[in-house]
Amino acid sequence: MRYQLSWSLPILHETMSTSTSSWPSILPAYGILPPEISSVNFVSSVDSSKNSESGDGSKKSIVTAAAMVAPAVVIISIPWRDEKSTGSSSGSGTIIDPDGTILTCAHLLVDAHGRRNTSSGKVDVTLPDGRTFAGTILNADIHSDIGIVKINSKSPLPVAKLGSSHKLRPGDPVVTIGCPLSLHNTVTAGIVSCLDRKSSDIGLGGMPREYIQTDCATNKGNSGGPLVNLDGEVVGVHIMSIHTASGYSFAVPIDSVTKIIEDFKKHGKVVRPWLGLKLIDLSEMIVAHLSEKDEMFPNVKGGALVAVVIPRSPADVAGFCPGDVITEINGQEVRNSSEIASLLEDTIGQPATVTVKRTKDCTVLLTVIAEEAIPDL
Repeated sequence: MRYQLSWSLPILHETMSTSTSSWPSILPAYGILPPEISSVNFVSSVDSSKNSESGDGSKKSIVTAAAMVAPAVVIISIPWRDEKSTGSSSGSGTIIDPDGTILTCAHLLVDAHGRRNTSSGKVDVTLPDGRTFAGTILNADIHSDIGIVKINSKSPLPVAKLGSSHKLRPGDPVVTIGCPLSLHNTVTAGIVSCLDRKSSDIGLGGMPREYIQTDCATNKGNSGGPLVNLDGEVVGVHIMSIHTASGYSFAVPIDSVTKIIEDFKKHGKVVRPWLGLKLIDLSEMIVAHLSEKDEMFPNVKGGALVAVVIPRSPADVAGFCPGDVITEINGQEVRNSSEIASLLEDTIGQPATVTVKRTKDCTVLLTVIAEEAIPDL
């Protein structure tokens, strides 16, 4: 059931091309994963009371969640001018710090090559109470589609609280707040459809990414706005809809966003390690399937399976082989491929010890020196 708390206006969704994709072949010995194995995380038992009441027993509701976050949701307008006319494009953002830091999407601020959409680096920011500020573009990462704008105010600013996306489960109710058509405080609600929708699943190339998929109604102008749980916490940043698929919208998980913000502060950009591996996350279901097909498959409960090793890459030099299962990096457990990047981020250019499991349950220690990734545009 979807609750929509705004007047419906006919408007085209933000366009995004789609294409079909399939599971990559792992190894001839292991075969290809059957189509019934998907990346959706299913929960065997759900305590429904957790969706309706908070820890202190008070009722949670869409109304309460929206009221907590909506005052911090702003319109971000980008002025533009060409030879014949002038105008502006707009999207949404969320104030996340009393100092005026605003979280939004990068594609509103920069083009596909990372060039700012406004030569001055300035944007117009309008709060729900009508106050207007000149905002400065601080950072924008086109590969994650996350950007930061800063405003200065002499009076207090409303702030939204950041939550944790890893606590979400498929079926959890969520709220999307934004400013489509420059309409403040447009609120729609739905459920989490998938927690780790791969970018390749929806036809996106470039660096692999994962999104929270929901069925919240969104329109052009929602981009950059918050995805909110019933605790009134921001758990994602809305990035896009697919105009050919009504009811699908996608958000960057806030746990990933928090890491990006830390990189912005520390390095002025997002730092990503590169090994030269194509990996597949191992769940218990996938491990069971591969073990059934090949009794030589390593005895593991999870990790990241090496599908491809790029020639002359750091991983190739270190001795990685297709079929290796990465289980530890510098003594820390690896449960999925996304953890590898975070574990290697601070070791770029320095040796790191990687534990891999091979056939016959052989354990091998490999030393690899990660390079900084230069993502394809």
